[in-house]
Amino acid sequence: MGIAYVVLALFLGSIGSVALAGLMLTLNNEKLKKVSTYLMYLAGGTLLGAAFLGMIPKAISMTDSTRVLESMLIGILFFFVLEKIILWRSCRNKNCERHMHAAVPLILIGDAFHNAVDGVVIAASFLTSPELGIFVTLSVILHEIPQELGDFGILIKSGLSRSRALWFNLLSGSTAIIFGVMAYYTLDSVTSLIPYALAFSAASFLYIALADLIPEMHRRTSLKDSLIQIALILFGIIIIYVAKQWQ
Repeated sequence: MGIAYVVLALFLGSIGSVALAGLMLTLNNEKLKKVSTYLMYLAGGTLLGAAFLGMIPKAISMTDSTRVLESMLIGILFFFVLEKIILWRSCRNKNCERHMHAAVPLILIGDAFHNAVDGVVIAASFLTSPELGIFVTLSVILHEIPQELGDFGILIKSGLSRSRALWFNLLSGSTAIIFGVMAYYTLDSVTSLIPYALAFSAASFLYIALADLIPEMHRRTSLKDSLIQIALILFGIIIIYVAKQWQ
């Protein structure tokens, strides 16, 4: 399979979320605010599902489980320190109290890692067989769409404009093309890094879900809001589970 087909597959695998994000730009501000809130709830489920049902099991199947857990521990500590740095740099009051959502750079970094791994997987699958490459590309699109929709909701909820959120999604998605092309030519050296990249990405997703999204959800305590949150978290996990069955 030629590089042109691989690049096309990488392009399709990375723009599914952008296309749907563009559809959100047609909503008015009131509807967009409501949709982005619901997508934030959905993201809690898709991030947890992607980490526990996809990335962690895959990483453990590729290398020693102890190394995977060590990489995740390092990743969680890294993102804790990164968030602290972001909060310190944005401090504008005497006690440096948290006054803004710091999930934007975290979600973009984690998504960039995840997209990079997807790029490597797509390239490796096409090197195995064209049929497998097409199937894997469709699978990547399937599990990326709900996850990226949730990410876009987080970006909007965190105060980004629609156009900036769209461009940031494009930027994080481009890592799939960059690393996919690199993997096509240097697969042997890149493959050994996949389990650690998966573990690090899983750590970022878990940190965002547990340290940022869930505390944000707890700000709404009514029975209706709580039931909606639980339902969308479970729905996000189910989406990832169903998508995984097609892989």
